[in-house]
Amino acid sequence: MNPRGDAMSPREDAAPNAAPTTAPTTASGGRRRPQLTGRAAVLAVVVCAIAVSLAYPIREYITQRRNIAELEQQRSQLLAEIKVLDDRRRQLADPAYKDRLARERLFYCEPGMTCHVVMGDEPAKDAKAAPERQVAAPPWYQTLWESVEAADTGKGRKAIGGR
Repeated sequence: MNPRGDAMSPREDAAPNAAPTTAPTTASGGRRRPQLTGRAAVLAVVVCAIAVSLAYPIREYITQRRNIAELEQQRSQLLAEIKVLDDRRRQLADPAYKDRLARERLFYCEPGMTCHVVMGDEPAKDAKAAPERQVAAPPWYQTLWESVEAADTGKGRKAIGGR
């Protein structure tokens, strides 16, 4: 029995003078806790599960934002191209512009106008610098073929007279 008169537990009977068994203590005198508790392990598992479950959606979100940016850039380029084409369509709908193109590119001459096409790109030479020897005129078919080539390449010059 103990001094108070109570019955002693089997542990107290076995070693009355032995030091009681306690958890290890720290230098400050508090109880030292194990490094990894069950709660900490569960918390670590939960944090890892959340991180893994968010990784794929975040990656998809970033990919979709990149795709959206590319599509917006493509849209702005297409809108600019549409604007250019619309301006060109309006320009081609103008009869004065079409007439000017026909005169410049196709050497079109309207009824009542006198038009001349000057062949060659060389400027006129001085009378003093005339060659001593005159070259014979080429055959008519060669002149005709050269005029067709000049009209095709747009190298011919034209002179348009008044009405």
